[in-house]
Amino acid sequence: MLWLLNIIIKVRRLNGKYFHINALYIDTVESLPDTTITFTNGKKIVVLEKEEELVAAIIQFYRTVNVLGFRKDVEESS
Repeated sequence: MLWLLNIIIKVRRLNGKYFHINALYIDTVESLPDTTITFTNGKKIVVLEKEEELVAAIIQFYRTVNVLGFRKDVEESS
């Protein structure tokens, strides 16, 4: 389960150990088939969480801090 604390997202390595990443530095999230996070500096990490979970946590972060117009009170349109 992912949770958010300010700009930090909690994720798990493939060995199950938890660690925290800074949401501001995430460049891409891909399923290759393992979920791979690429940071703005080019570093990559592989995590157990699904791509969709990470994307939801990142969007929640941006809504929390109201960056890029992702407001908490506005739902996504389909």
